[in-house]
Amino acid sequence: MGDLTRIFKAYDVRGVVPQELDERTAEAVGAAFAEVTGARSLVIAHDMRASSGPLAAAFARGATSRGADVVNAGLGSTDLLYYASGSLGLPGVMFTASHNPAEYNGMKMCRAGAVPIGGETGLIEIRDRAAELLDSGLGGTPGRGSVTERDLLAGYAGHLKTLVDLSGIRPLKVVVDAGNGMGGYTVPEVFDGLPVDLTPLYFELDGSFPNHEANPIEPANLVDLQKAVIERGADIGIAFDGDADRCWVIDERGESVSPSTITALVAARELARHPGATIIHNLITSRGVPEIVREHGGVPVRTRVGHSFIKAEMARTGAVFGGEHSAHYYFRDFWYADSGMLAALHVLAALGGQDRPLSQVLERYARYAASGEINSTVADQAAALETVRGAFTGREGVTFDELDGLTVSGRDWWFNLRPSNTEPLLRLNAEAADERKMAAVRDEALAALRS
Repeated sequence: MGDLTRIFKAYDVRGVVPQELDERTAEAVGAAFAEVTGARSLVIAHDMRASSGPLAAAFARGATSRGADVVNAGLGSTDLLYYASGSLGLPGVMFTASHNPAEYNGMKMCRAGAVPIGGETGLIEIRDRAAELLDSGLGGTPGRGSVTERDLLAGYAGHLKTLVDLSGIRPLKVVVDAGNGMGGYTVPEVFDGLPVDLTPLYFELDGSFPNHEANPIEPANLVDLQKAVIERGADIGIAFDGDADRCWVIDERGESVSPSTITALVAARELARHPGATIIHNLITSRGVPEIVREHGGVPVRTRVGHSFIKAEMARTGAVFGGEHSAHYYFRDFWYADSGMLAALHVLAALGGQDRPLSQVLERYARYAASGEINSTVADQAAALETVRGAFTGREGVTFDELDGLTVSGRDWWFNLRPSNTEPLLRLNAEAADERKMAAVRDEALAALRS
């Protein structure tokens, strides 16, 4: 397994277990992580997948063999790991494959204070050093560093509730679908003491995902939640992905809420606390997001997709909040890291602080018709992008940019095509002033792409 290029992505590690990622590889990455970062201490956590605990233990062996002490937080969500890294001031590694199928696993790495490690900030060096160690034998003196077990769940939950004012909110009926992922572990602790009548769906931790994939961006995975919201007359439904760093919202009618709408809502709330602040949005969020940010006196900054890029741009600009259309939400007060749970608390605070239903609260934040993300398997991604560019070249008022993939924009519409960082796919997102125009743009882009 000396060639690690298949599993080291732009901003994390992801691969099939054990064919692409096994315990020996994890041990080598642990040793390389300690060497490259120079960490004398670090913190790790893992999700509920059957392979996560063993991979985390192997990583710890590698790190301790290089003299690093390891704080093992055990089971946790990815944002719990960020809390650990931020509150303890330690580099951290989360073992998870997020929303990927059960046979996958991976690692998300950060420096102390939850500062991300991506391809341009150390991940390539860790990859190359781990490959050298695999080729030459791991070496080192096992056990030179120590491993300490530490439960951080209560501290994590308490910290989140200091960041959102939930005092005085009205009682809410809430359905949460954890998808057998880490939300089933963190939600009970975070919601404890809140005026919430909680209906849990699939809170049993099970990395085989027996009910549905823990990927709320796919509509099929929201059907059970939507049904439960209607049947129980709930005020809101919330779905988390496997490592619970993303949240998806369902309104009281059982209808899915765009993450762009949630981004605009939370941005407005943060700008009320921090007038004139900068808000980050990635290039596939709705045009409504920068419009609403400006209307609330903020400064919108557009960036490419991916958590390491968003976090870096937030740190550079001092932004108070950032949102992605994939339902990742980032907070300056949370070490510039993303937290699906913190976003969920913001929505509960907005909903519970007044008497209207959620659909009415969100009306002002939803302005355009969007396609949602549509994936296409493409053998030659670069050629496909050039074909699409050619199909729209020469049209009056049409512009192109390549901040991330290819974005094609007209007066009242746009679409973006970008390669997945984890799968052999091109992802299409389209938006326009109304459903009819959006469907026409979407279909024309797909026809060019798939020709």
